[in-house]
Amino acid sequence: MDAAFTAEQEEIRRTLREILGKRCGPDEVKAAVRTTAGHDRELWQQLAERLGLPGLAVAEEYGGVGCAPADLALACEETGRALLPSPLLATAALCVPLITALGTDAQRSELLPPLAAGGLTAALAVPGPALATALALTGDNTAGPWSGGGRAGGVQARAAEAEGGWRLYGEAAQVLDGHSAPLLLVAAHTGGFARSRTLLFLVRQDAPGLVRSRQTTLDETRPQARVQLRDVPAELLGEEDADVLGALAATGRTAACVLAAEAVGAAGQALARTVEYVRQREQFGRAIGSFQAVKHRLADLYVQVEAARSAAYYAAWDPRQGALALAQALEALRMTAGEAIQLHGGIGFTWEHDAHLYFKRAAADELLFGPVHRLRAYAADRAGLFTTPSATPEKVAV
Repeated sequence: MDAAFTAEQEEIRRTLREILGKRCGPDEVKAAVRTTAGHDRELWQQLAERLGLPGLAVAEEYGGVGCAPADLALACEETGRALLPSPLLATAALCVPLITALGTDAQRSELLPPLAAGGLTAALAVPGPALATALALTGDNTAGPWSGGGRAGGVQARAAEAEGGWRLYGEAAQVLDGHSAPLLLVAAHTGGFARSRTLLFLVRQDAPGLVRSRQTTLDETRPQARVQLRDVPAELLGEEDADVLGALAATGRTAACVLAAEAVGAAGQALARTVEYVRQREQFGRAIGSFQAVKHRLADLYVQVEAARSAAYYAAWDPRQGALALAQALEALRMTAGEAIQLHGGIGFTWEHDAHLYFKRAAADELLFGPVHRLRAYAADRAGLFTTPSATPEKVAV
């Protein structure tokens, strides 16, 4: 394993940091989240045209860059530094891998090129607060009725034989970028009790019966929507016998790597801004950063952030470790953002200061993709760390 970044990867990092440094300051972030889309459309198009950012995860044959997960994770570390509100996570990390893995040749040819160019964005709609379970991050996605389970609730799908398609009915309450994405990938339950299974469906923004409403969220940089499907016509993604749950789990591993890198970027930037502040803020005639207690707290945070960075980089090379890296990164971001508010004298939690943005990102990501203890518990369970080996009875000599 060569842990060094290539010249191309360093160029992506440098160019992206330069663009975001000019176009994505705290004031610009607050202005972007208040728009109808929840992000700066002009900046999104610039990132798509100059860097091919949404196409990093798309194969070259479909107009993308065809990079490895490490490249996408590296880019997301920079977007995390700026807390960039954008469709990158929902489109490139969640929807593109599913379309690539499950879609037919015609569906891939139709959808992946505009997704790679940034002209089309997509969102993954999972019923209820079950995104982490659907992606197999905090539990087995083959167990439990997270997609509906044949009972009321979730999203139910039925075949419309007369129309040659499918109809969806139900609700998904926490859909990232669900209010603005022209394309929805909806996880729905079908087959009743006898052939119970979860399938993915494509729903267009102009489908009759589709109702979307943007929700008030803790972290406004991650806009979410409530999606209601009232007998909505839908197109099956791929074939009925496709391994949908396996594709969701694989997507979850890659998404965890991306999220871990993003959280590390946010934690690193929160720490850097806190260090800069304590160098300038004076108390008792000296900078508060000169006090030993403050130095110790910052040193502990530095160790925490660098450990999370190492875990995130390793997971980008081996996505199977994504859940553990995500747990480490979310914990580092939560601790760093909390200490940033304290070391700013409490003012960091006010809307006038940008430190609160990092704290809200940490809390919201843990609610969506965690919590940390469940990420670690499920990873330990899969690794068999707490499995008691079957004891072989010893023969007793008489």
